Amino acid sequence: MKKIILLFVVVFSTANIIAQNRLSFTVINSHDQQPLPGSSAILLPINKTYIADSSGTIIFENLPNGKYELEISHVGMEVQHVQVTLPQSQALLQVQMEESHENEEAVVISSTRISRSIGNTPTRTEVISGEELMEKANMKPGDIRMLLTESTGIQTQQTSATSFNAGIRIQGLDGRYTQLLRDGYPLYAGFAGSLSILQIAPLDLKQVEVIKGSASTLYGGGAIAGIVNLISKTPEKKKELSFFINGTSAGGIDLSTFYSKRFKKTGLTVFASHNSNRAFDPGSTGFTAIPKFERYTINPRLFVYAGKTVADIGISYVSESRTGGSIQYIKHGSPGFYEKNNTGRITAQVGITHRFNEHFLLQCKNSYSRFNRELSVPAYVFDALQQSTFSELSLGHKGKNADIVIGLNLLTEQLTEQPRTTDLVRNYHNNTAGLFIQHAWNISKKIILESGIRTDYVNDYGIEFLPRISAMFKLHPAITTRIGGGMGYKTPSIFTEDAERVQFRHILPIQKNSTVNERSVGGNWDINYKIKIGQLGIGINQLFFFTKLNRPLVLVSTIDDKLVFRNAAGHLDTRGTETNLRFTYQHFKLFIGYTYTDANTHFFDKRESMPLTARHRLNNVLLYEVEHKIKIGLEAYYFSKQKLNDGTYGRQYWITGFMVEKFRNKFSVFINFENFTNTRQSRFDAIYTGTIQEPVFKDIYAPVEGFVCNGGIKIKI
Repeated sequence: MKKIILLFVVVFSTANIIAQNRLSFTVINSHDQQPLPGSSAILLPINKTYIADSSGTIIFENLPNGKYELEISHVGMEVQHVQVTLPQSQALLQVQMEESHENEEAVVISSTRISRSIGNTPTRTEVISGEELMEKANMKPGDIRMLLTESTGIQTQQTSATSFNAGIRIQGLDGRYTQLLRDGYPLYAGFAGSLSILQIAPLDLKQVEVIKGSASTLYGGGAIAGIVNLISKTPEKKKELSFFINGTSAGGIDLSTFYSKRFKKTGLTVFASHNSNRAFDPGSTGFTAIPKFERYTINPRLFVYAGKTVADIGISYVSESRTGGSIQYIKHGSPGFYEKNNTGRITAQVGITHRFNEHFLLQCKNSYSRFNRELSVPAYVFDALQQSTFSELSLGHKGKNADIVIGLNLLTEQLTEQPRTTDLVRNYHNNTAGLFIQHAWNISKKIILESGIRTDYVNDYGIEFLPRISAMFKLHPAITTRIGGGMGYKTPSIFTEDAERVQFRHILPIQKNSTVNERSVGGNWDINYKIKIGQLGIGINQLFFFTKLNRPLVLVSTIDDKLVFRNAAGHLDTRGTETNLRFTYQHFKLFIGYTYTDANTHFFDKRESMPLTARHRLNNVLLYEVEHKIKIGLEAYYFSKQKLNDGTYGRQYWITGFMVEKFRNKFSVFINFENFTNTRQSRFDAIYTGTIQEPVFKDIYAPVEGFVCNGGIKIKI
């Protein structure tokens, strides 16, 4: 009997062992037949997950007989589903993966002048588009300040305590070193750049492209820190008609509409908005944290499609009245400090593109901008008109492995100041003629080289030679690295953050005989890694940057109590790192960004930290989203202490935010609790010293408006 029982046990065990199978296969790229290490495979229905080794091989052990489904994924590849039956007569040897055409491969970069997908662009370019763009628009629909300040390495520095004026700082450099573009047109330079980020609404934008580091080779002087290119929406065959209504607890109202439609031979887009705010003083300081303002915007664009030629004609008009300062002065006319900005901006642009064949493309661009601004404070008025034009002609060739663009452009800028005080007028007329070549070369499937050369001639300041080079190495399907650098320059101008802080009072004209162009050299290197483990997606981007600026223009006092710009005897430099982490799991997304900025001046052999630059910044965003149903976001941003212009240090602080948006068929409703912990500078530091009538304002390094709740409705037909 014991022998019979023992025999049954042996037979049963043997059958059970035989039923345990081993499944082994290799994941390869169908394009080049190379293995894909790091691929993940989920075995359904038992939900076992394994990762491919260095040879792209995945092995499942001890599998019972039966039918299984393999879900195989890899970053940048389409997800593959494979049916397997065990035991099988022929082992599964290979799974071929196709490259995905979604996500970053579908994002086309135009700021480098050579239109390529972001995955094949050696110049490191950050893109804000789609849902992320609309999410930021929910928080601040009236301007692009929020859109930019929540990105790593970018800081919007407030230059006025009462009127909310701000500039864009990239990697610790003053706002005058960042070039702001609209569809590749440099429209917001000089005097016209002072209020730009407060007057550009993001609601008609398709995407925003940011290139950090020297980019003067691309569009000329002023791009030492980088460029921000605002890409407008263009007509699609499907009509778009949208309305946006927003209100804030600070007394703000935003109303806008956008229409877009492409017909057979023509297309049309129209954007119109009205933005306003009442005077807002949450800290009872006696001064406005948000000024009283009212702004109107209208921007129609006509597109003509004539065979191989496409033309677009657009005109934009922005009118704004903005008054900050003493609350009692604004509400009751009582004596007190005030700062008024009355502006009018008209921009017209024409673009023509003709495609000779699939290889050659001719482009012609022209724009005209007229910007009038009257800035007044007690006993002083600065009233000036800036007119600028931009003309460009370029020829592009797209080959099998190389693309090239050759072109020339002319930029004119004229400032005419109305003499309203005893100060000397600061009139000037600058002409800049440029010749440029941009080249991108696919050396191999894993190495892409991009180079450029520009020569600019600036009247009164001579010739500038600007080389630039970038390279991208696809080390692995999940690992890409980019490295690049170039030279830049900036023509002397009185329109800086320092000048804005004193409302241009008593600043002498630029002394052309004793000032020269500021010149820079800089570079960056980044490593990008993406992997998908089951339903968990992980993305890591690490950037290292460096910029050295020689002979920077600084504002100094004269013996007769005037102010004048002079080239400093020395240089300034900024270096640091940006770390971006992205995690996705089902409906959740987590973004973590850290920026380290070490910015210093080196004047007269003395090294000092640059003012108003946070050495450490931390960005945290957690998002829950069910597409077309609901979106919930939680944010937290940290700023370390900053050195101020008086030599003291400000306090470190956190800013938090919470947003919910609910979607229905053709509309959505949203509510946003911005800075719900009510962080504001007046809670832990003074905004000014002196009296209401004659205040002396301190540097603004933290929010002044505190907690603001906004909400509204979006309708899309």
